[in-house]
Amino acid sequence: EIVPTATAPSLAVLPTPVDARTATNTTSNNNSVIIGDVVVGPNGEAIHIEPWDGESRFTILVMGLDRRPGETGLRFRTDTMLLVSLDPVTNSAGILSIPRDLYIEMPGYNGLYRINEPMVWGELQSPGYGPQLAMQTVQYNLGIRVNEYLIVDFKAFIAIIDAIGGIEVDVPNTINDPQYPNMYYGYDPFYLPAGHHVLNGETALKYARTRHGSSDFDRARRQQQVLFAIRDKILRLDMIPTLILQAPSLWAALQDNIYTGLSLEQVIQLALWAKDIPLENIHTGVITPEYVMSYTTETGASVLIPNRSRLGYLMQEVFGANYNQ
Repeated sequence: EIVPTATAPSLAVLPTPVDARTATNTTSNNNSVIIGDVVVGPNGEAIHIEPWDGESRFTILVMGLDRRPGETGLRFRTDTMLLVSLDPVTNSAGILSIPRDLYIEMPGYNGLYRINEPMVWGELQSPGYGPQLAMQTVQYNLGIRVNEYLIVDFKAFIAIIDAIGGIEVDVPNTINDPQYPNMYYGYDPFYLPAGHHVLNGETALKYARTRHGSSDFDRARRQQQVLFAIRDKILRLDMIPTLILQAPSLWAALQDNIYTGLSLEQVIQLALWAKDIPLENIHTGVITPEYVMSYTTETGASVLIPNRSRLGYLMQEVFGANYNQ
């Protein structure tokens, strides 16, 4: 029997990520007090800010918020989690999908938790602290410094896809999900035959979320496929100039549906930088069964215990040998 224990990870352990652009001597939305270049966290521990130097790796934790129409705030699970890392030195990028059932340590808390839970626990601790706790948890367990976060809910995802006129995807196998969860905690049967499709925002969301008849690992691969389809559409049709013009209005319209520590200007700067990374320099990975051990908790929950030595190899394959520096 595999018994999970709260042991320190063999991957590199890094300090808490913080927003290096926060003004001096203020109180942030996670109750952290900023005094000069030192952040005093909710637990009273001093955390030194390490601002991005514009030259080293920049890593964003992208999260999809399981929040439905009419619901507000951030106290929801992040059932989609991807690490997107850009390295200007090698002109490369890495994208890693993290399964929501990964069973890990959450800094500042006893025991083990699913990796999609920190947002909920952080918001319970202090409204606005959820994103920081999610970054800290991923950083602590995977050993890669996380600089920023980007959270989107269902409405934002649909709007982004529709803003570029939909995406093209090749569906390898027919999807037949009679129990696809709709926006109101009911079911909306989803069927998509194998083949080439142009998906609007709503259908792309279903394609990225469904897992009936497959697994979370297959769903992670489809989510990466959607990301590359967005990139392909934008670059193939040279849509960057048009999207930059539309960005302020789209950003304003979705201000209650997108959450990030980045400003709109910084998002545009990162997008302009990322578009010039050659496709062959973009490395992807999914934390699949060979990197985890399946386990059933005492309460009957099915979770995944990370195999930290194997996971370290995956991190190197996706982000490079120096990912933890």
